[in-house]
Amino acid sequence: MQGLVAWLIDMPERRSAVFHWLPPLFARIVVGWVFLWTGWAKLNNLPQMIQNFREWGIPWPEVMTPFVSGVEFFGGLLLLIGLFTRLAATPLVIVMIVAIVSAKLDQVNSLETLLGFEEVAYMALFGWLAVAGPGPVSLDALLQRLYSREPVVRPLRA
Repeated sequence: MQGLVAWLIDMPERRSAVFHWLPPLFARIVVGWVFLWTGWAKLNNLPQMIQNFREWGIPWPEVMTPFVSGVEFFGGLLLLIGLFTRLAATPLVIVMIVAIVSAKLDQVNSLETLLGFEEVAYMALFGWLAVAGPGPVSLDALLQRLYSREPVVRPLRA
C-alpha cells in the first residue's frame, strides 16, 4: 500500500508542485474577467436591470441593482489583478447565493439541478479564493512580501 501511495499520490504531488501558482491565477482571471464585464454591462443598463431585479422579487431594486452591479464590477476587477482577493471574493459568494435564491430557486427540483447552475460553480471558486487566497502571482502576495509584519503562512509539507 505504501508503494501505491508513493506512486499514485506522492510522486504526482511533487511533480505538480512547480505549478502551484497556476490554479489560483487561472481561477482569478476567469471569474475576475467574467464578473468585471457582467458588472459593467449591468451598470450600463441599469433601468432594464432594475426591472429584472423587481421581477425577481429582490427588495429595493433601485438600491440593490447598482450595488450588486458595482460589487460584480469592482469585485471582478480586484480578483483579476489579485488585490484584496479575500475581501473581494466574499461578497461575490453572497451575490451568487442571492442570485440562486431570487432567480433560480423555483427551478431547483434536485441536488443535481442545483449543482448544475453556473452560479454554484462561481460560488465554489469565490469560496475557494476567499479561503485559499490569490496565490503567489498577485498584488496581494507582492504587498504582503513587501509590507506584512506577519510571516506569510505556507501550507505544511510532510
